[in-house]
Amino acid sequence: MKVAIVYNRDSNRVINLFGVPNREKYGMNSIKRITDALKKGGHQVKSFEGDKDLVDNLEHFMPKVIKGEFPGMVFNISYGIQGQARYTHVPSILEMVGIPYVGSGPLAHSLALDKVVAKMLFRQHGLPTPDFAVLDTPDFDTPNLEYPLIVKPKNEAVSFGIRIVNNDDELHDAALVIFEKFQQPVLVERYIEGREINVGILGNGNPEIFAPVELIFGEGGPNIYTLEDKKRTSGREVTYKCPAPISNDVAARAQEISLQAFKVLGCYDCARIDMRLDVEGNLYILEINSLPSLGEHGSYLIGAEYAGLDFKAVVNRLVEVANARYFGTPEPPPLQRRKQSLDSSIFSYITQRRDRIEERLERWTQLNSRTDNLVGIRHAYREMQSVFNDVKMKPIEDLSDDPILWTWETNAGLNGGTLIIAHLDVPLKSTEPFQRFRREPEALYGEGIGSSRSPLVEIEFTLRALQFSRSLAKRRLGVLLYCDEGMECRYSSDLIDRAIRRATRVIVVCPSIQDESIIVERRGQRLYHFVVEGKSRRIDKNVKKHGPFRWASAKLTEFSNLSISEKRLSIAAVDFHTAAFPMQLPHRVESKVIMNYIKQQNANDAEKKMREMIKQKEFNAELELVSDRPPMIKSRVGSKMAKDILQLAETWDINLTEQSSAVPSVAGMAPSSVPVICGMGPVTHNLYAPNESISRISLLQRTLLLAQYLATKE
Repeated sequence: MKVAIVYNRDSNRVINLFGVPNREKYGMNSIKRITDALKKGGHQVKSFEGDKDLVDNLEHFMPKVIKGEFPGMVFNISYGIQGQARYTHVPSILEMVGIPYVGSGPLAHSLALDKVVAKMLFRQHGLPTPDFAVLDTPDFDTPNLEYPLIVKPKNEAVSFGIRIVNNDDELHDAALVIFEKFQQPVLVERYIEGREINVGILGNGNPEIFAPVELIFGEGGPNIYTLEDKKRTSGREVTYKCPAPISNDVAARAQEISLQAFKVLGCYDCARIDMRLDVEGNLYILEINSLPSLGEHGSYLIGAEYAGLDFKAVVNRLVEVANARYFGTPEPPPLQRRKQSLDSSIFSYITQRRDRIEERLERWTQLNSRTDNLVGIRHAYREMQSVFNDVKMKPIEDLSDDPILWTWETNAGLNGGTLIIAHLDVPLKSTEPFQRFRREPEALYGEGIGSSRSPLVEIEFTLRALQFSRSLAKRRLGVLLYCDEGMECRYSSDLIDRAIRRATRVIVVCPSIQDESIIVERRGQRLYHFVVEGKSRRIDKNVKKHGPFRWASAKLTEFSNLSISEKRLSIAAVDFHTAAFPMQLPHRVESKVIMNYIKQQNANDAEKKMREMIKQKEFNAELELVSDRPPMIKSRVGSKMAKDILQLAETWDINLTEQSSAVPSVAGMAPSSVPVICGMGPVTHNLYAPNESISRISLLQRTLLLAQYLATKE
């Protein structure tokens, strides 16, 4: 699980420094200890300051999850930066954005911090607490309480401002300091002469209640735990005894009172209840610390250690009890490893490697292998060759043609199995600007990230997940990678056709350009090179007579008029170039013409008409067919394959649909007898544009779908 430790040390990342500042801080050594303990517990861990950047940082670290995957969790040790009820600030933010966290919620923290309200609730529920009064202004009337008294700020923790007073003058002096320094009312309560007892609680429902811990105060100071004691600047040593040297009855009563107080304030996961034990054996609740310190010398950890929990166990147990609270398991998950099913093994492998998947994707976007970059394509080939070596897949020599196309297969071979197809080249011209990799909470950006890079990463982690689950070698599976997508598969098409005919099903891992869809039908596409040549004419001669420019333009319009939307036939010129001598009209015109179609016969008829249109004697006109990418026709066998994938998606609450596309792909090379699915890559936006991106969650979803679908096939 991803665990984000959220703390407060730096108070600068706020809009304004305004209000009562926080004086509590976790030491960096303590934060590192927590980090190390969580990592040893098998978690992915990062730490963040609980400031105005927290939501953005958490979104980057723990993005949206898929069904069955626990979301990331915050290990909250934040005391807040400034203002009132500071313990509640980070939990309130986490509640708002829907991130689970360790520890009490905003309400319990606010009640625990407001010592007066807490004491009123204790009294209401019959729990013992010292008599008290509240001083609201510096010109207060002396309360009707017997000295000695304890004076402290109403809404602070960690012994800030605490002092014992023995008369009216000392009371006024101590209260004035609190009014001036903390800008809040003063709590005055009867001082209980006796011993200080702390009880820690870990868990919910039937939590672990630690044995009482007694604080033993050294010479040279009051018999209370001061701020100076906690900072170790008081000049005396405060030691602990656990279990406290008290009778079993008193210990049991202290634990019962602590549990009731924990429940009265609605605390979660952990708390420390501080009490005083008078000479007659009576217990009094002083306060609840809803965010007990995990510092090395705290009484909470001493109580935990006596219960058999070392520091690592305490920290990881806190994550477990919070996990159980959020996700409904009655008890924290057992620590022993259970044998996993194939599906759960694949799921665990993929979801636990989010960071590694995105790191690999970042590496791929930094590798320039555009179609015309032969050196870059060679680097891309070596990168994937390393992956296939790792997963023990071997090359198929007769289905490879270096440097155009390569095919690998498992030990079980490709014949009669599944063929996965993707391309290594990024189909962009060298003149297009390079896009650097960047993350956003919902999207990832980078060079060719949707068109090429994320499909390659998806294939890699699909194979690694199958290998991890010990199911790859026995699956009849092949992977074909080609590198001339930017040239309409002009050189690779024959080998792709041969490879497809050896398989019983084909999956093309290319981008899905419509949200949450797979492609079951694609139009075909023909690319023509249209050239018109004529005599060179001066610009001032025969201007009314049609030259090659005007004639070619008219023919392109006629070509376009052959489009028939009902037949899903479209014809259009996609670029236009002229050649002319100085001060002469163009004598040569070149244009690329694309025909988009669904039925071969309609395309043949349209091409025949186009050729008839350019027959004449005045100009030399040619229409050359450069490439023909056949359509992917929706078939019965393909529909069955799509249905299986859609049902699998439904189990993970992925709202997948079937779509048709006007953009051609190698899927069209599959005969109608071979089921084929296309668009199995991540959801892509702005394909081939400078701001091309993929949906961040879809990369994980599509990898999981592909791996689990393949796991169902031999």
